[in-house]
Amino acid sequence: MPAQGLPAQGPPAQDPRIRGPRTVVIGAGIVGCSLADELTARGLHDVTVLEQGPLPAPGGSTSHAPGLVFRTNTSKTLTEFAAYTVEKFNSLEVGGLSCFEPVGGLELATTPERWADLHRRAGLAAAWGIRGELIGPARCKELWPLLDESKVYGGFFTPEDGLARAVLAARAQMERAERRGARFLDRHTVTGIEQENGRVTGVITDRGTFPADHVVSAAGFWGPVIGRMAGVDVPLLPLAHQYARTGPVPGLQAVPGTEAARPILRFQDRDLYFREHGDRLGIGSYAHRPLPVDPFTVPAFDFTAASYEKAAALPTRMPSALPFTPEDFAPSWEDSTWLLPALDGTEVDEGFNGVFSFTPDGMPVIGESRELRGFWLAEAVWVTHSAGVARAVAEWMTTGAPGIDVHECDLTRFEDAQRSPAYVAERGAQQFVEVYDVLHPLQPMEQPRPLRVSPFHTRQRELGAYSLEGGGWERPHWYEANAPLAAGISVPARDAWSARHWSPVAAAEARATRERVALYDMTPLRRLEVTGPGSLEFLQYMTTNNLAKKPGAVTYTLLLDEHGGLRSDLTVARLGPERFQIGANSPADLDWLLRHAPAGVQLRDITAGTCCIGVWGPLARDLVQPLSRDDFSHKGFGYFRAKQAYVGHVPVTAMRLSYVGELGWELYTSADLGLRLWDTLWEAGRDLGVIAAGRSAFNSLRLEKGYRAWGHDMTTEHTPYEAGVGFAVRLDKGDFVGRAALAGLDTPRRKLTALTLDDPAAVVLGKEPVYVEGSAGLASGHVTSAAYGYTLGRCVAYAWLPPLAPGTAVHIEYFGEKVPATVADEPLFDPKMTRIRR
Repeated sequence: MPAQGLPAQGPPAQDPRIRGPRTVVIGAGIVGCSLADELTARGLHDVTVLEQGPLPAPGGSTSHAPGLVFRTNTSKTLTEFAAYTVEKFNSLEVGGLSCFEPVGGLELATTPERWADLHRRAGLAAAWGIRGELIGPARCKELWPLLDESKVYGGFFTPEDGLARAVLAARAQMERAERRGARFLDRHTVTGIEQENGRVTGVITDRGTFPADHVVSAAGFWGPVIGRMAGVDVPLLPLAHQYARTGPVPGLQAVPGTEAARPILRFQDRDLYFREHGDRLGIGSYAHRPLPVDPFTVPAFDFTAASYEKAAALPTRMPSALPFTPEDFAPSWEDSTWLLPALDGTEVDEGFNGVFSFTPDGMPVIGESRELRGFWLAEAVWVTHSAGVARAVAEWMTTGAPGIDVHECDLTRFEDAQRSPAYVAERGAQQFVEVYDVLHPLQPMEQPRPLRVSPFHTRQRELGAYSLEGGGWERPHWYEANAPLAAGISVPARDAWSARHWSPVAAAEARATRERVALYDMTPLRRLEVTGPGSLEFLQYMTTNNLAKKPGAVTYTLLLDEHGGLRSDLTVARLGPERFQIGANSPADLDWLLRHAPAGVQLRDITAGTCCIGVWGPLARDLVQPLSRDDFSHKGFGYFRAKQAYVGHVPVTAMRLSYVGELGWELYTSADLGLRLWDTLWEAGRDLGVIAAGRSAFNSLRLEKGYRAWGHDMTTEHTPYEAGVGFAVRLDKGDFVGRAALAGLDTPRRKLTALTLDDPAAVVLGKEPVYVEGSAGLASGHVTSAAYGYTLGRCVAYAWLPPLAPGTAVHIEYFGEKVPATVADEPLFDPKMTRIRR
């Protein structure tokens, strides 16, 4: 019987006259085969899978993949992809051989830092619903007798993880899809993508042309080659990864009927992993130098053997398996024998450098191109996540939504500045280097930086800005110039982990914002301009709130998908009858709006040519009003209003908004005048004690006020009512995207919940599991955002939980420690909004 939630085996092929849209999948690796299975299970029977190599082992990354499946990841999305892969592959078999061996996974710690990180990973597993346990050296030795337990602090054991037989799983899904009507054609090399009027119409191969309504590129590291044919950017870098097999290992005995009996072993402190191959060991290494591969120079697989066994026995004859470089592996062999002394009795018998795909952020690239409609990507996907990605893409193609939050993987997520070949190569290589590193959630990539800077960057450096990076932007988190202000503020000491990329200076900046006035660089906030006839009607249909207000109004509103999920939240300023400025979150927002925009409505991203300063604090009016002849009084410039004005010599679009809970404005101007605006405000504010403040203080202040951050606190998996932003929905304004799906959803079964930590010295950072009394040891939810509330004198966390009454006691697991917390009423600070509306 199929596992629960899996598509059952489909019926025989339907009559061609009712087969539905023609779909061509390029690539019959594990992703392409999984996708064909998922699509045909959903009723799309006219599916053709084109493969340049021989089936069932065509020679791409799938054909040599070691098959490790560890589900726990800092990304909830990747964890869910992997969990579905395990569930599905466990249900598949070929010739009586299972496509998955649940041998378990064991991650070792040989340093105190890694042992602490394994406690964090155990918390992630609990938050995402993965069963696992932290174990001591003796238990590690029991699971892996070859270990030198004296080298080990402990391990994290996940019993349901294991080994995927990737080629076998591809074959099982291929055969099932074929029974439903799909066809798989090997030895077909794609040479072009046909298109007409912005839509894909077919795939050209060396053996003919295949008409298509939908084309999915699942070509693996050849993805950029297919993308170029379609005129679609595929930002991935193929890199070679070393894999070696030893000779027979003393003390290691083959278990009849299985490849492995012991858990997959990760030795991440030395960038290594191990798996059994009978009485031999396979060793994978990420410890070597990055070995980039040009996908345009890798030939198709010309090996003619038809069997998986022959192909697997000769991996170096696959185009994705390059010759082994022993000199790169030598240090890894020494590290392997250090951990597993039994290896001293053997040596490397064979090895190869297998090619895999890496993106600038280490995530897959999936979704439909807007420039070429009907052309989809399912690229940079490893075996671990293959079935989960295929299910999401199939759902997306058939229902219009992927079923889970995939914004981290959406092909639209990269900025233009992040798509250059040089950027993709540099960041992709760094992803390889860091694949097993202990990475802090705030840790930025180091190069290439700085890439994008606001006009105030020079002044920020003069003030000692400590900047992190996001979307290519340099983002000051605090300023060392404010360190003297922190001298008189008592801030609890932090543990080493939470103290990274943090400073007590943030407390001083938060206090100055609450007591005086501060300047915040809001330039990285995405700005879109919508103009032209029909702009109001278009935005009314695309968003949830009522935008039919007089020019000068600013409205907080939401973008929903057709299923009522939160795609984004926006602030929309009506600057003229048919002119709007939108504060958005990501490139995906512009892409979504462009997909729906009617003729006559123009949309453009104006972020790069503009800048923004947030002027916030009780003295904000004292700072701004003397610089302008325009009326900045409360009566003359109300909350959530906008106007064109001058500040000194600088023309600005001023919006009375506040994401820190204090009086103030966002002041927008063109990039060429940005530095003049900063200097004007800075000089005028000296007598008021103005400071520059960073995002660390900003995040603290916005959480005290209960303001949500899309992508962290809420995603497409959540409805407005669950996320606490139902006030931005106006069901009586007429139809809008997602409106029908909201019917009956105003009584949520889960809620984004405010928590305050009971101990004033305790902190959490986000993604920790939350437990409610009586939850039978299972996590009831997880933290989304957290920051120390300097005004409140304790840490504030938001978490997804079942509806709970204020005052309910919960605890958050932080590095294995139970941290007591309490459900709180929100907003925690200034609930009557008196500070903002004065």
